[in-house]
Amino acid sequence: MTIRLYDTSARQIRDFTPLTPGCVSIYLCGATVQAAPHIGHIRSGLNFDIMRRWFAYRGYDVTFVRNVTDIDDKIIKKAADQGRPWWSIGYENERAFNDGYAALGCLPPTYEPRATGHVTEMVEMMRGLIERGHAYEADGNVYFDVRSYDGYLELSNQELDNLLQPSGEGETGKRDPRDFAMWKAAKPGEPSWETPWGRGRPGWHLECSAMAHKYLGTAFDIHGGGLDLIFPHHENEIAQAKAYGDDFASYWVHNAWVTMAGDKMSKSLGNSVLVSEMVKQWRPIVLRYYLGTPHYRSMIEYSEEALREAESAFARIEGFVQRAGEKAGKAVAPAAEVPLAFAEAMDDDLGVPQALAIVHTAVRQGNSALAADDKEAAVERLAEVRAMLGVLGLDPLDEHWAGEADRGDAVLNKSVHGVVDSLVRLVLEQRESARARKDWATADAIRDQLGQSGLVIEDSPDGPRWSLGPR
Repeated sequence: MTIRLYDTSARQIRDFTPLTPGCVSIYLCGATVQAAPHIGHIRSGLNFDIMRRWFAYRGYDVTFVRNVTDIDDKIIKKAADQGRPWWSIGYENERAFNDGYAALGCLPPTYEPRATGHVTEMVEMMRGLIERGHAYEADGNVYFDVRSYDGYLELSNQELDNLLQPSGEGETGKRDPRDFAMWKAAKPGEPSWETPWGRGRPGWHLECSAMAHKYLGTAFDIHGGGLDLIFPHHENEIAQAKAYGDDFASYWVHNAWVTMAGDKMSKSLGNSVLVSEMVKQWRPIVLRYYLGTPHYRSMIEYSEEALREAESAFARIEGFVQRAGEKAGKAVAPAAEVPLAFAEAMDDDLGVPQALAIVHTAVRQGNSALAADDKEAAVERLAEVRAMLGVLGLDPLDEHWAGEADRGDAVLNKSVHGVVDSLVRLVLEQRESARARKDWATADAIRDQLGQSGLVIEDSPDGPRWSLGPR
Protein backbone atom coordinates (compact mmCIF):
# COMPACT_ATOMS: atom_id res chain seq x y z
CA MET A 1 0.00 0.00 0.00
CA THR A 2 1.20 3.53 -0.79
CA ILE A 3 1.97 5.85 2.10
CA ARG A 4 -0.63 8.62 2.27
CA LEU A 5 -0.24 11.96 4.07
CA TYR A 6 -2.49 14.89 4.84
CA ASP A 7 -1.13 17.78 2.78
CA THR A 8 -2.04 21.14 4.31
CA SER A 9 -1.63 22.90 0.96
CA ALA A 10 -4.09 20.54 -0.76
CA ARG A 11 -6.35 20.25 2.33
CA GLN A 12 -6.68 16.53 1.80
CA ILE A 13 -4.87 13.24 2.21
CA ARG A 14 -2.67 12.49 -0.79
CA ASP A 15 -0.71 9.48 -1.99
CA PHE A 16 2.96 10.08 -1.36
CA THR A 17 5.03 10.11 -4.55
CA PRO A 18 8.70 10.92 -3.95
CA LEU A 19 10.63 13.22 -6.26
CA THR A 20 13.38 10.60 -6.41
CA PRO A 21 12.23 6.95 -6.32
CA GLY A 22 13.30 5.21 -3.12
CA CYS A 23 14.29 8.46 -1.41
CA VAL A 24 12.46 10.96 0.80
CA SER A 25 13.68 14.41 1.83
CA ILE A 26 12.16 16.09 4.90
CA TYR A 27 12.71 19.60 6.27
CA LEU A 28 11.37 20.22 9.77
CA CYS A 29 11.27 23.64 11.37
CA GLY A 30 13.17 22.97 14.57
CA ALA A 31 13.95 24.88 17.72
CA THR A 32 14.04 28.62 18.24
CA VAL A 33 16.45 28.50 21.14
CA GLN A 34 15.48 31.46 23.33
CA ALA A 35 14.45 29.10 26.16
CA ALA A 36 14.55 25.45 27.20
CA PRO A 37 12.01 23.14 25.51
CA HIS A 38 8.60 22.25 26.87
CA ILE A 39 6.79 19.07 25.90
CA GLY A 40 4.90 20.87 23.13
CA HIS A 41 8.19 21.57 21.37
CA ILE A 42 9.34 17.99 21.69
CA ARG A 43 6.03 16.62 20.43
CA SER A 44 6.80 17.99 16.96
CA GLY A 45 10.20 16.29 16.99
CA LEU A 46 8.59 13.02 18.08
CA ASN A 47 5.88 13.11 15.41
CA PHE A 48 8.40 13.59 12.63
CA ASP A 49 10.74 11.03 14.18
CA ILE A 50 7.95 8.46 13.83
CA MET A 51 7.35 9.61 10.24
CA ARG A 52 11.04 9.20 9.50
CA ARG A 53 11.14 5.74 11.07
CA TRP A 54 8.13 4.62 9.05
CA PHE A 55 9.62 5.81 5.76
CA ALA A 56 12.83 3.96 6.65
CA TYR A 57 10.85 0.80 7.47
CA ARG A 58 9.15 1.07 4.07
CA GLY A 59 12.59 1.02 2.47
CA TYR A 60 13.16 4.71 1.75
CA ASP A 61 16.54 6.40 2.05
CA VAL A 62 15.63 9.32 4.32
CA THR A 63 17.35 12.71 4.43
CA PHE A 64 16.04 14.57 7.46
CA VAL A 65 16.93 18.23 8.07
CA ARG A 66 15.91 19.94 11.32
CA ASN A 67 17.14 23.52 11.64
CA VAL A 68 18.06 25.61 14.68
CA THR A 69 16.98 29.26 14.78
CA ASP A 70 19.75 30.68 16.95
CA ILE A 71 19.11 34.40 16.39
CA ASP A 72 15.82 36.29 16.79
CA ASP A 73 14.25 39.18 18.72
CA LYS A 74 13.53 37.11 21.83
CA ILE A 75 17.08 35.77 22.08
CA ILE A 76 18.48 39.28 21.72
CA LYS A 77 16.10 40.69 24.36
CA LYS A 78 16.87 37.89 26.79
CA ALA A 79 20.61 38.46 26.31
CA ALA A 80 20.19 42.15 27.08
CA ASP A 81 18.02 41.46 30.14
CA GLN A 82 20.50 38.92 31.53
CA GLY A 83 23.67 40.74 30.51
CA ARG A 84 24.91 37.71 28.58
CA PRO A 85 26.16 37.18 25.03
CA TRP A 86 23.29 36.30 22.70
CA TRP A 87 25.11 33.23 21.42
CA SER A 88 25.54 31.76 24.93
CA ILE A 89 21.78 31.78 25.47
CA GLY A 90 21.19 30.14 22.10
CA TYR A 91 23.83 27.48 22.61
CA GLU A 92 22.66 26.64 26.13
CA ASN A 93 19.09 26.13 24.97
CA GLU A 94 20.13 24.31 21.81
CA ARG A 95 21.83 21.75 24.04
CA ALA A 96 18.68 21.53 26.18
CA PHE A 97 16.62 20.80 23.05
CA ASN A 98 19.05 18.11 21.90
CA ASP A 99 19.03 16.57 25.37
CA GLY A 100 15.23 16.49 25.24
CA TYR A 101 15.12 14.92 21.78
CA ALA A 102 17.69 12.32 22.82
CA ALA A 103 15.98 11.54 26.13
CA LEU A 104 12.75 10.71 24.32
CA GLY A 105 14.48 8.55 21.72
CA CYS A 106 14.45 10.79 18.63
CA LEU A 107 17.00 9.79 16.02
CA PRO A 108 19.53 12.55 15.27
CA PRO A 109 18.82 14.48 12.04
CA THR A 110 20.89 13.97 8.93
CA TYR A 111 21.73 17.68 9.09
CA GLU A 112 20.99 20.23 11.81
CA PRO A 113 22.02 23.64 10.44
CA ARG A 114 22.09 26.82 12.52
CA ALA A 115 20.70 29.99 11.00
CA THR A 116 23.76 32.08 11.84
CA GLY A 117 25.96 29.68 9.87
CA HIS A 118 24.12 30.43 6.62
CA VAL A 119 24.19 34.20 6.20
CA THR A 120 26.05 33.81 2.89
CA GLU A 121 23.19 31.71 1.47
CA MET A 122 20.64 34.25 2.75
CA VAL A 123 22.44 37.15 1.08
CA GLU A 124 22.56 35.21 -2.18
CA MET A 125 18.81 34.54 -2.03
CA MET A 126 18.00 38.19 -1.22
CA ARG A 127 20.17 39.40 -4.09
CA GLY A 128 18.34 37.07 -6.49
CA LEU A 129 14.92 38.19 -5.23
CA ILE A 130 15.82 41.88 -5.58
CA GLU A 131 17.07 41.27 -9.13
CA ARG A 132 13.80 39.50 -10.00
CA GLY A 133 11.70 42.35 -8.60
CA HIS A 134 10.33 40.40 -5.63
CA ALA A 135 12.24 42.23 -2.88
CA TYR A 136 13.62 45.69 -2.13
CA GLU A 137 15.93 47.47 0.33
CA ALA A 138 14.76 50.32 2.59
CA ASP A 139 16.62 51.88 5.51
CA GLY A 140 18.99 48.90 5.67
CA ASN A 141 16.09 46.43 5.80
CA VAL A 142 15.25 44.05 2.96
CA TYR A 143 11.56 43.33 2.43
CA PHE A 144 9.66 40.82 0.31
CA ASP A 145 7.03 42.43 -1.91
CA VAL A 146 4.03 40.18 -1.29
CA ARG A 147 2.08 41.57 -4.25
CA SER A 148 4.84 40.43 -6.60
CA TYR A 149 4.11 36.74 -5.98
CA ASP A 150 0.72 35.54 -7.22
CA GLY A 151 0.60 32.41 -5.07
CA TYR A 152 0.96 34.24 -1.76
CA LEU A 153 -1.41 32.99 1.00
CA GLU A 154 -2.47 29.82 -0.84
CA LEU A 155 -1.16 27.65 2.01
CA SER A 156 -3.09 29.48 4.74
CA ASN A 157 -6.05 30.19 2.43
CA GLN A 158 -6.29 33.88 3.28
CA GLU A 159 -7.22 36.96 1.27
CA LEU A 160 -4.43 39.51 0.81
CA ASP A 161 -6.81 42.44 1.29
CA ASN A 162 -7.70 41.12 4.75
CA LEU A 163 -4.13 40.34 5.77
CA LEU A 164 -2.63 41.71 8.97
CA GLN A 165 1.08 40.99 8.62
CA PRO A 166 3.04 40.88 11.91
CA SER A 167 5.75 43.54 11.99
CA GLY A 168 8.70 44.06 14.28
CA GLU A 169 10.30 47.15 15.76
CA GLY A 170 12.49 49.06 13.33
CA GLU A 171 10.83 47.73 10.18
CA THR A 172 10.67 51.09 8.45
CA GLY A 173 10.44 52.01 4.79
CA LYS A 174 7.91 49.38 3.69
CA ARG A 175 6.11 50.04 0.43
CA ASP A 176 3.16 48.01 1.69
CA PRO A 177 2.48 47.24 5.38
CA ARG A 178 1.88 43.61 4.42
CA ASP A 179 5.41 43.15 3.07
CA PHE A 180 7.59 41.12 5.43
CA ALA A 181 11.20 41.54 6.51
CA MET A 182 13.81 39.15 5.18
CA TRP A 183 16.70 41.16 6.65
CA LYS A 184 16.65 43.62 9.56
CA ALA A 185 18.95 46.62 9.79
CA ALA A 186 21.43 46.59 12.67
CA LYS A 187 20.61 48.32 15.94
CA PRO A 188 23.25 49.55 18.38
CA GLY A 189 24.61 46.74 20.53
CA GLU A 190 22.84 43.97 18.60
CA PRO A 191 24.55 41.19 16.63
CA SER A 192 24.92 41.94 12.94
CA TRP A 193 26.52 40.73 9.72
CA GLU A 194 27.79 42.67 6.71
CA THR A 195 25.68 42.65 3.53
CA PRO A 196 25.52 44.76 0.35
CA TRP A 197 22.70 46.71 2.06
CA GLY A 198 24.53 47.40 5.29
CA ARG A 199 24.98 45.51 8.53
CA GLY A 200 22.03 43.65 9.95
CA ARG A 201 20.66 40.28 10.87
CA PRO A 202 18.39 37.71 9.23
CA GLY A 203 14.64 37.56 9.46
CA TRP A 204 13.10 34.31 10.67
CA HIS A 205 11.44 33.35 7.39
CA LEU A 206 14.51 33.84 5.20
CA GLU A 207 16.58 31.46 7.33
CA CYS A 208 14.53 28.38 6.51
CA SER A 209 14.16 29.12 2.79
CA ALA A 210 17.93 29.48 2.46
CA MET A 211 18.81 26.41 4.54
CA ALA A 212 16.27 24.17 2.81
CA HIS A 213 17.72 25.27 -0.54
CA LYS A 214 21.27 24.52 0.59
CA TYR A 215 20.66 21.07 2.06
CA LEU A 216 17.78 19.74 -0.04
CA GLY A 217 18.12 21.66 -3.31
CA THR A 218 15.52 23.44 -5.37
CA ALA A 219 12.84 20.83 -4.64
CA PHE A 220 12.22 18.38 -1.80
CA ASP A 221 9.44 16.11 -0.63
CA ILE A 222 8.06 17.16 2.77
CA HIS A 223 8.15 20.33 4.85
CA GLY A 224 6.95 19.91 8.42
CA GLY A 225 6.21 21.91 11.54
CA GLY A 226 3.54 22.89 14.02
CA LEU A 227 0.14 24.26 13.04
CA ASP A 228 1.11 27.68 14.38
CA LEU A 229 3.78 27.99 11.69
CA ILE A 230 1.40 27.87 8.71
CA PHE A 231 1.15 31.65 8.82
CA PRO A 232 3.22 33.69 8.65
CA HIS A 233 6.32 31.51 8.69
CA HIS A 234 5.57 28.79 6.16
CA GLU A 235 3.56 31.09 3.93
CA ASN A 236 6.52 33.46 3.76
CA GLU A 237 9.00 30.64 3.20
CA ILE A 238 7.02 29.51 0.16
CA ALA A 239 6.87 33.05 -1.27
CA GLN A 240 10.63 33.56 -0.94
CA ALA A 241 11.64 30.17 -2.27
CA LYS A 242 9.26 30.03 -5.22
CA ALA A 243 9.86 33.64 -6.23
CA TYR A 244 13.57 32.79 -6.16
CA GLY A 245 12.90 29.94 -8.61
CA ASP A 246 12.71 26.88 -6.36
CA ASP A 247 9.86 24.37 -6.55
CA PHE A 248 10.32 23.96 -2.78
CA ALA A 249 8.20 21.39 -0.87
CA SER A 250 5.82 18.93 -2.53
CA TYR A 251 3.90 18.19 0.70
CA TRP A 252 3.19 20.29 3.80
CA VAL A 253 2.62 18.30 7.01
CA HIS A 254 1.68 20.00 10.28
CA ASN A 255 1.39 18.56 13.76
CA ALA A 256 -1.11 19.77 16.37
CA TRP A 257 -0.27 21.27 19.75
CA VAL A 258 -0.07 20.20 23.34
CA THR A 259 -2.61 22.34 25.20
CA MET A 260 -3.36 23.21 28.82
CA ALA A 261 -6.91 24.28 29.65
CA GLY A 262 -7.54 24.61 25.93
CA ASP A 263 -4.63 27.01 25.26
CA LYS A 264 -1.56 26.16 23.22
CA MET A 265 1.35 25.37 25.53
CA SER A 266 3.83 28.24 25.28
CA LYS A 267 6.43 30.07 27.31
CA SER A 268 4.69 33.42 26.77
CA LEU A 269 1.49 32.14 28.40
CA GLY A 270 3.40 30.72 31.34
CA ASN A 271 1.74 27.34 30.95
CA SER A 272 4.67 25.31 29.66
CA VAL A 273 5.88 22.04 31.15
CA LEU A 274 9.63 21.75 30.69
CA VAL A 275 11.03 18.48 29.38
CA SER A 276 13.94 18.69 31.83
CA GLU A 277 11.47 18.62 34.75
CA MET A 278 9.17 16.00 33.24
CA VAL A 279 11.95 13.42 32.82
CA LYS A 280 12.64 13.70 36.57
CA GLN A 281 9.07 12.66 37.34
CA TRP A 282 8.30 10.27 34.49
CA ARG A 283 10.28 7.69 32.58
CA PRO A 284 11.28 9.13 29.18
CA ILE A 285 9.86 6.10 27.38
CA VAL A 286 6.49 6.79 29.03
CA LEU A 287 6.67 10.43 27.93
CA ARG A 288 7.38 9.25 24.38
CA TYR A 289 4.33 6.96 24.57
CA TYR A 290 2.19 9.83 25.87
CA LEU A 291 3.31 12.39 23.28
CA GLY A 292 3.90 10.13 20.30
CA THR A 293 0.91 7.80 20.24
CA PRO A 294 -2.01 10.23 19.66
CA HIS A 295 -2.50 11.09 15.99
CA TYR A 296 -0.10 13.84 14.99
CA ARG A 297 -2.99 16.05 13.81
CA SER A 298 -4.89 15.71 17.11
CA MET A 299 -4.50 18.11 20.01
CA ILE A 300 -3.18 16.68 23.29
CA GLU A 301 -4.70 18.22 26.41
CA TYR A 302 -2.02 17.90 29.07
CA SER A 303 -2.93 16.41 32.43
CA GLU A 304 -1.21 14.20 34.98
CA GLU A 305 -4.19 11.84 34.80
CA ALA A 306 -3.60 11.33 31.08
CA LEU A 307 0.07 10.69 31.77
CA ARG A 308 -0.79 8.10 34.40
CA GLU A 309 -3.09 6.39 31.90
CA ALA A 310 -0.26 6.34 29.36
CA GLU A 311 2.06 4.93 32.02
CA SER A 312 -0.40 2.12 32.80
CA ALA A 313 -0.97 1.34 29.12
CA PHE A 314 2.73 1.12 28.40
CA ALA A 315 3.28 -0.97 31.54
CA ARG A 316 0.94 -3.61 30.09
CA ILE A 317 3.02 -3.73 26.92
CA GLU A 318 6.32 -3.75 28.77
CA GLY A 319 5.13 -6.41 31.20
CA PHE A 320 4.29 -8.77 28.34
CA VAL A 321 7.66 -8.14 26.67
CA GLN A 322 9.47 -8.99 29.90
CA ARG A 323 7.39 -12.11 30.71
CA ALA A 324 7.52 -13.45 27.16
CA GLY A 325 11.28 -12.89 27.06
CA GLU A 326 11.67 -14.84 30.29
CA LYS A 327 9.49 -17.60 28.89
CA ALA A 328 11.61 -17.79 25.74
CA GLY A 329 14.76 -18.18 27.79
CA LYS A 330 16.78 -16.32 25.17
CA ALA A 331 16.79 -13.04 23.28
CA VAL A 332 13.92 -12.79 20.79
CA ALA A 333 14.65 -10.52 17.83
CA PRO A 334 11.93 -8.33 16.31
CA ALA A 335 10.01 -9.92 13.45
CA ALA A 336 11.22 -9.06 9.95
CA GLU A 337 7.85 -7.51 9.13
CA VAL A 338 5.12 -5.84 11.14
CA PRO A 339 1.57 -7.25 10.92
CA LEU A 340 -0.36 -6.16 7.83
CA ALA A 341 -3.03 -4.30 9.83
CA PHE A 342 -0.31 -2.28 11.60
CA ALA A 343 1.31 -1.39 8.28
CA GLU A 344 -2.02 -0.36 6.77
CA ALA A 345 -2.68 1.96 9.72
CA MET A 346 0.74 3.57 9.47
CA ASP A 347 0.46 3.98 5.69
CA ASP A 348 -2.82 5.85 6.19
CA ASP A 349 -1.51 9.28 7.27
CA LEU A 350 0.62 7.77 10.06
CA GLY A 351 -2.39 6.36 11.92
CA VAL A 352 -0.49 5.64 15.14
CA PRO A 353 -3.61 5.23 17.35
CA GLN A 354 -4.95 2.52 15.03
CA ALA A 355 -1.50 0.94 14.79
CA LEU A 356 -1.20 0.98 18.57
CA ALA A 357 -4.49 -0.91 18.84
CA ILE A 358 -2.82 -3.71 16.86
CA VAL A 359 0.06 -3.68 19.35
CA HIS A 360 -2.31 -4.06 22.30
CA THR A 361 -4.22 -6.85 20.54
CA ALA A 362 -0.95 -8.74 20.02
CA VAL A 363 -0.08 -8.18 23.69
CA ARG A 364 -3.42 -9.64 24.80
CA GLN A 365 -2.94 -12.63 22.53
CA GLY A 366 0.58 -13.06 23.88
CA ASN A 367 -0.62 -12.94 27.48
CA SER A 368 -3.25 -15.57 26.68
CA ALA A 369 -0.51 -17.74 25.17
CA LEU A 370 1.59 -17.32 28.33
CA ALA A 371 -1.39 -18.27 30.50
CA ALA A 372 -1.88 -21.40 28.37
CA ASP A 373 1.84 -22.17 28.58
CA ASP A 374 2.04 -21.92 24.78
CA LYS A 375 5.67 -20.85 24.46
CA GLU A 376 5.75 -20.88 20.65
CA ALA A 377 2.76 -18.56 20.28
CA ALA A 378 4.02 -16.23 23.02
CA VAL A 379 7.42 -15.90 21.37
CA GLU A 380 5.79 -15.27 17.99
CA ARG A 381 3.68 -12.47 19.45
CA LEU A 382 6.75 -11.05 21.21
CA ALA A 383 8.63 -10.80 17.90
CA GLU A 384 5.68 -9.02 16.31
CA VAL A 385 5.27 -6.63 19.24
CA ARG A 386 8.98 -5.75 19.20
CA ALA A 387 8.82 -5.04 15.45
CA MET A 388 5.86 -2.70 15.89
CA LEU A 389 7.32 -0.97 18.93
CA GLY A 390 10.59 -0.49 17.07
CA VAL A 391 8.81 1.52 14.38
CA LEU A 392 7.31 3.72 17.09
CA GLY A 393 10.60 4.05 18.95
CA LEU A 394 9.08 2.31 21.99
CA ASP A 395 10.80 -1.08 22.14
CA PRO A 396 11.84 -1.40 25.81
CA LEU A 397 14.55 -3.88 24.78
CA ASP A 398 16.19 -1.43 22.38
CA GLU A 399 19.66 -0.41 23.58
CA HIS A 400 18.56 3.24 23.74
CA TRP A 401 16.29 2.40 26.66
CA ALA A 402 18.90 0.35 28.53
CA GLY A 403 18.53 1.09 32.22
CA GLU A 404 14.95 2.33 31.77
CA ALA A 405 13.59 -0.59 33.77
CA ASP A 406 15.80 0.38 36.71
CA ARG A 407 14.72 3.99 36.25
CA GLY A 408 11.12 2.80 36.29
CA ASP A 409 11.70 0.97 39.55
CA ALA A 410 13.20 4.12 41.07
CA VAL A 411 10.23 6.22 39.97
CA LEU A 412 7.86 3.54 41.22
CA ASN A 413 9.66 3.31 44.57
CA LYS A 414 9.39 7.07 44.95
CA SER A 415 5.69 6.91 44.16
CA VAL A 416 5.11 3.99 46.53
CA HIS A 417 6.97 5.81 49.30
CA GLY A 418 4.56 8.70 48.92
CA VAL A 419 1.56 6.40 49.18
CA VAL A 420 3.00 4.61 52.25
CA ASP A 421 3.80 7.94 53.88
CA SER A 422 0.19 9.10 53.47
CA LEU A 423 -1.18 5.87 54.93
CA VAL A 424 1.25 5.84 57.87
CA ARG A 425 0.48 9.46 58.68
CA LEU A 426 -3.23 8.62 58.73
CA VAL A 427 -2.56 5.85 61.27
CA LEU A 428 -0.29 8.12 63.31
CA GLU A 429 -3.05 10.72 63.48
CA GLN A 430 -5.26 8.02 65.01
CA ARG A 431 -2.49 7.26 67.50
CA GLU A 432 -2.14 10.95 68.40
CA SER A 433 -5.89 11.16 68.95
CA ALA A 434 -5.68 8.15 71.29
CA ARG A 435 -2.82 9.78 73.23
CA ALA A 436 -4.73 13.06 73.45
CA ARG A 437 -7.61 11.30 75.19
CA LYS A 438 -5.09 9.37 77.32
CA ASP A 439 -6.01 6.04 75.74
CA TRP A 440 -2.50 4.71 76.17
CA ALA A 441 -3.43 1.12 75.43
CA THR A 442 -4.75 1.99 71.95
CA ALA A 443 -1.79 4.28 71.26
CA ASP A 444 0.69 1.57 72.22
CA ALA A 445 -1.20 -1.05 70.22
CA ILE A 446 -1.02 1.13 67.08
CA ARG A 447 2.72 1.65 67.56
CA ASP A 448 3.28 -2.08 68.08
CA GLN A 449 1.29 -2.96 64.95
CA LEU A 450 3.31 -0.51 62.89
CA GLY A 451 6.48 -2.01 64.35
CA GLN A 452 5.40 -5.50 63.32
CA SER A 453 4.98 -4.11 59.77
CA GLY A 454 8.63 -3.06 59.75
CA LEU A 455 8.16 0.59 60.70
CA VAL A 456 9.94 2.36 63.56
CA ILE A 457 7.97 5.20 65.19
CA GLU A 458 9.91 7.97 66.91
CA ASP A 459 8.16 10.67 68.96
CA SER A 460 9.89 14.03 68.43
CA PRO A 461 9.14 17.66 69.42
CA ASP A 462 7.82 18.15 65.86
CA GLY A 463 5.53 15.15 66.12
CA PRO A 464 5.88 11.42 65.38
CA ARG A 465 8.22 10.31 62.57
CA TRP A 466 8.50 6.93 60.90
CA SER A 467 11.29 5.02 59.21
CA LEU A 468 11.88 1.51 57.96
CA GLY A 469 13.36 -0.84 60.50
CA PRO A 470 14.13 -4.56 60.83
CA ARG A 471 11.19 -6.96 60.83
